[in-house]
Amino acid sequence: MDPEKKDNLTPETLESRDRIIVRTSVIGILANVFLAAFKAVIGLLSNSIAVVLDAVNNLSDALSSVITIVGTKLAGKRPDKKHPLGYGRIEYLSAMIVSAIVLYAGITSLVESIKKIIHPETPDYSRVSLIIIAAAVIVKIILGRFVKARGEKAGSQALVASGKDATFDAVLSVSVLASAVIFLATGVSIEAFVGAVIAVIIIKSGIEMMIETLNDILGQRADADIVREIRGILTELPEVRGAYDLIIYNFGPNRDYASVHLELPDTMTAEEIDRLTRSAQIEVFQRTGVILTGVSVYSYNTSNDEAALVRESVRNAVMAHDWALQMHGFYADAEAKTMRFDVVIGFEIGTKEALAQLYAEVGALYPDWQIMIVPDVDVADL
Repeated sequence: MDPEKKDNLTPETLESRDRIIVRTSVIGILANVFLAAFKAVIGLLSNSIAVVLDAVNNLSDALSSVITIVGTKLAGKRPDKKHPLGYGRIEYLSAMIVSAIVLYAGITSLVESIKKIIHPETPDYSRVSLIIIAAAVIVKIILGRFVKARGEKAGSQALVASGKDATFDAVLSVSVLASAVIFLATGVSIEAFVGAVIAVIIIKSGIEMMIETLNDILGQRADADIVREIRGILTELPEVRGAYDLIIYNFGPNRDYASVHLELPDTMTAEEIDRLTRSAQIEVFQRTGVILTGVSVYSYNTSNDEAALVRESVRNAVMAHDWALQMHGFYADAEAKTMRFDVVIGFEIGTKEALAQLYAEVGALYPDWQIMIVPDVDVADL
């Protein structure tokens, strides 16, 4: 992971990120409005539905950039008493609005294209119009690369997506240009059909954007790379035998909070645990930018051979089930005849059903013992 991510949550870095997003979006707005105006004029003069729809696509891109700026500004508001974790998730709401605009543009474009297919009109291209469309393709390619690069620098998925979309728009403009060349060469007009294809592609893009944004709002499975990195950092610390139940809570781009369980020896004092967990929080934040808001502790047996045998026996029984993904946090007191452990349960079985089976099976192995099994959700790659 980029070491610069350790400063993700500092006011200076967030201000710099917002500045990059706003400036890049302004450039995108100006470029798209300029292209939309030229394409609209060409499309109307040449009676080309495909060129007109391409202009509409540019205009929707400009509107999307406006909403991105507004969303970034609102998301950058400082935390307050009402929203102590900030307003970062507003960016996801603005992205949802953008996807809705794209979807609407695609649907209306498809309707217009179908009308042109039913009632065709002959286009009338000039050499100047073809040159302008070709120039627009070049502008879109350059704009796409620029916006994508700036988005990657700022860590903005919205800008990265806009950059990819601009590059994709260039491909659409090439198809419009190709249909014009085909008409001039053969007299066969495929304008309306090209417009319909463009509309379908725009609709597909809008639906994909909406699904992706919904996933961000609902909460997605934590990225496997960041999970492995955080676990690696934690298990490097002295006395930590394992890091489990890592849950990452996202409150907007570059605003990640997390909780975790650390498995520590049963001989550690409260003061030692306090010092270690604070070190864990500092290390994780400095190296990943993720804030550990909660660090809980499992204890493991350090001197009881019988407990080790019990643990192995219980593990074999639990892990015999395909839906039991992991057992951890095991602790046994042979004298008191008590044991406790956690089991990560897959989604193919209900939690109550899984627990009933485990209590029955482990209880049959150790009928005189008091057993506590805590079910864990498969929220991150193990």
